[in-house]
Amino acid sequence: MMWEIFGLVFFGDHNRLVDVENKTFRKDDIIRLLNRQGIAIFDTARAVRRLSGNASDKDLEIVEKTDIPALLSRIPLCHDIVCTGQKSFSVFTEDYGTPVPAMGKSVELTVAGRPLRLWRMPSTSRAYPMPLAEKASYYRALMQQVGCMIIEN
Repeated sequence: MMWEIFGLVFFGDHNRLVDVENKTFRKDDIIRLLNRQGIAIFDTARAVRRLSGNASDKDLEIVEKTDIPALLSRIPLCHDIVCTGQKSFSVFTEDYGTPVPAMGKSVELTVAGRPLRLWRMPSTSRAYPMPLAEKASYYRALMQQVGCMIIEN
């Protein structure tokens, strides 16, 4: 669903980054968009175990968390981190004692001596019960606030 959200946000078309006929995503278009916008994507966990057969975060066990300071050392221009859902936000903040902002809002924190803004956004999972257009409105506002908003035709 993330690519449907990004399709709506950047192109006004939820299928712009989706190959509907082949039930897959347009990887080259996604990579071009992310590079052009300066967006990096990575998980807060490097290894997970699904405890049930569904996509619910409550049934997700984190086996190995991502080393956020090491990751940030590889992307020195990063100034905003976006957590797409409560589980990713919880995993990220376990090590930093960060307060939980309202959905679509950010908090300022320091990671490895580096000031950052940490955003709490709605989950991009289909399992999260929020309409696609509403999720996209949160992400559109985020992109505008961090300076990534360029609508393509």
